Amino acid sequence: MSFEGSTLVDWTAFAQARSELGAGFVRILGYFREDGVKSVSAIEQAMRGNNAAAMVIPAHTLKGESRQFGAEPLGALAETIEEIARDCVERQDSCEEALEHVVKLRPLFFETLTLLEREANPLVSRRPQVGGFGRKTV
Repeated sequence: MSFEGSTLVDWTAFAQARSELGAGFVRILGYFREDGVKSVSAIEQAMRGNNAAAMVIPAHTLKGESRQFGAEPLGALAETIEEIARDCVERQDSCEEALEHVVKLRPLFFETLTLLEREANPLVSRRPQVGGFGRKTV
């Protein structure tokens, strides 16, 4: 099944990443899962500890890795958190304003990851091709 209608992933960017990464694509998507889970947890922990400085690097990492796979909404949310955290560090202020964004992060990450992994799965049924060897033309 193709998830082309989803607004969580730019499927053109996803296809480009898949093409550029070639045989390493699935492995790198696995790294995205591992790094993403760590980044989301680190951001949440930093939020609980009111530690804006500890949010910056994981948010920055998640932003870049998300955009690599075409996950623009996730990348934009991570960027918002990163920017708020950087501003709070500069102002030496509380990071409370990031809370509403941090709360949205975990569900968006896992919803996006589910789409990416489904589309990357070689066993997912794709739209049948018309014609071709052994196929009846419709």
